[in-house]
Amino acid sequence: MALLARKIIMTIAGIIAMIIATGILAVVLEADRQNSVVSTVLDVAEALVGPFDGIFTPKDPKVAIAINWGIAIVVYLVVGRILAALLRRFDRGPDSGRSRARGA
Repeated sequence: MALLARKIIMTIAGIIAMIIATGILAVVLEADRQNSVVSTVLDVAEALVGPFDGIFTPKDPKVAIAINWGIAIVVYLVVGRILAALLRRFDRGPDSGRSRARGA
């Protein structure tokens, strides 16, 4: 069960990272914001990176988005990885190493 939970967490973190990365590309490559797909991706990406907006404020707004949103990608992936690792550790339990050693 914990294996499935870890996979779900990592999949969600990966999907979030892809949405944000697509948003970065849309901004940097100046995609048409009137397009419904581009608009939706940017709306979702902006919601996901809210806390990370404005960490760095270079003069070029495209660079600012690439840096700040890139930081958000890293944070989401690292947090996902940490949560998955905690689930793995929790799934094993404190006594699991000793049980296996005794052949139980």
